[in-house]
Amino acid sequence: MPSLPSIRGRGAQQRPTPHISVPLSHYVVDCAVYVDGKRLPGRWTHTDAVKEVRKRKDGFVWIGLHEPDAEQIEGIAETFGLHELAVEDAVHAHQRPKLERYDNSLFMVFKTVRYVTNESPDTANEIVESGEIMVFLGKDFVITVRHGNHSGLSKLRHEMEDDAERLEVGSSAVLHAIADHVVDNYLDVTARIEADIDTMEERIFAPRSRVSADQIYMFKREVLELRRAVMPLANPLRRLAEGYTPLIPEQVRSYFRDVDDHLTEVSERVTAFDELLTTLVDATLAKITLQQNTDMRKITAWVAIISVPTMVAGIYGMNFDFMPELKMKYGYPVVISVILVACLTLYRILRRNRWL
Repeated sequence: MPSLPSIRGRGAQQRPTPHISVPLSHYVVDCAVYVDGKRLPGRWTHTDAVKEVRKRKDGFVWIGLHEPDAEQIEGIAETFGLHELAVEDAVHAHQRPKLERYDNSLFMVFKTVRYVTNESPDTANEIVESGEIMVFLGKDFVITVRHGNHSGLSKLRHEMEDDAERLEVGSSAVLHAIADHVVDNYLDVTARIEADIDTMEERIFAPRSRVSADQIYMFKREVLELRRAVMPLANPLRRLAEGYTPLIPEQVRSYFRDVDDHLTEVSERVTAFDELLTTLVDATLAKITLQQNTDMRKITAWVAIISVPTMVAGIYGMNFDFMPELKMKYGYPVVISVILVACLTLYRILRRNRWL
């Protein structure tokens, strides 16, 4: 017969939490079919959409996903023949910007950034928030996988739907639009960071201003995060502009060259930020050292002034029987006057030499 504790132990065992399957529609932001640059009406599943496009032998499908898990993206991966390694990267995120080719499809990763508004650069704890956009590109489909809440593409989709000529080019036009959108955000973020660094620079070199070196190190950390998003993207864009794959027609490659030029501008700004922040760190540390030296000079000057009455009080506190001026009627005020005159004279000398 089992004991009471063993019975309780059996009852206390935790049952495994059942896996709750979330429908794919929870992750699909939008799914549309575009033919001749125009969006076909109606709501589409990914299977119906690709069937429609391949039956027409024209147009492409654009599916937008937001942070799907492996189970939910599996059906889309099977339908469009996505490579398992690319799918794994798209699910787990935290990837460097890169471009990979698998059979008849491309997989490209973009790091997105957003400027975090703060009341003042001196009190900011974060100025750059990052996210990711993964793009699967095929001849008749574009699948975008987003990670992060600031990297939405709905506005971009609406802008392209208002310009049928861009969508008429095909799925490669969507890839270019996303690349251009991401790099334009880089330009906006770098412009805002530049304004913050200019404000900090003015405060550092302003007289009697105090700026913490820790705040500059925070800016360097955020600029480093921006560098991780910007620098690795140069090579993928250059490869697309140079005809890396037939999925990108010649008429679109020239637009990728323009995006690459903008990215070069951003890269130069980020490099300049890093160098300027290093200079500001050196200037701040030099200013702190100078301020400490000034404080030590002031402390030394006041110690010298205080040593005058301390010395006199020390001499007259030795309690000798035969000391001059002990019996004088005006001995006390004379000694006080001598102390004051000596202290004031020493104060004027130190003041003249800018020790005080």
